[in-house]
Amino acid sequence: MIYEERNWLPYESSNHPAIQSHIKRQTLNTMSRPPSIKKRISSGGVIYRSGTNHAGGSPGDGIDVAIVAVRGGKAWCLPKGIIDKGEDPPTAALREVREETGLSGSIVQEIGRVSYWYFLKEEMIRIHKTVHFFLVKYIHGSTDDHDHEVDEARWVPIDDAFKKLTYKSERDIVRKAKEILGNMPKAQR
Repeated sequence: MIYEERNWLPYESSNHPAIQSHIKRQTLNTMSRPPSIKKRISSGGVIYRSGTNHAGGSPGDGIDVAIVAVRGGKAWCLPKGIIDKGEDPPTAALREVREETGLSGSIVQEIGRVSYWYFLKEEMIRIHKTVHFFLVKYIHGSTDDHDHEVDEARWVPIDDAFKKLTYKSERDIVRKAKEILGNMPKAQR
């Protein structure tokens, strides 16, 4: 058991705020090093196809988007990944979409960027990640041809993607994609 120099009660048995604060400081001081901070830049896409008939008359009517399941199917997200050395964001977006969904497409335009933080506890690293997202028009391919990094890839009506996607930031990206598509003449979709 750990005792304070003044022979107070064992730390584990005291709820006194001063003792609990000291425990926290001691724990932080025994860390081998402070967490490192790293930046990661990724790129991804909202790949879409038109022509499927869905009920409703919204601007996204008849538009499907491809989403992927990761972490044992616990999270649904947009296809995305790290930009390789020498790659630009649009090229990386097309590669990641192809790898994670099995689908090939062409860039229509950039939708926007999303930034967030996460922590790799085992490596004591804080990561600040920025993801560039692009609107990608489907050309060919099958979601059955996705790679091993994802558990499943599937087409869903764009309005269902809002309900299925796990992360709010990615739902916002799909909303922007729907807005862009809604402002496009149907012939150009």
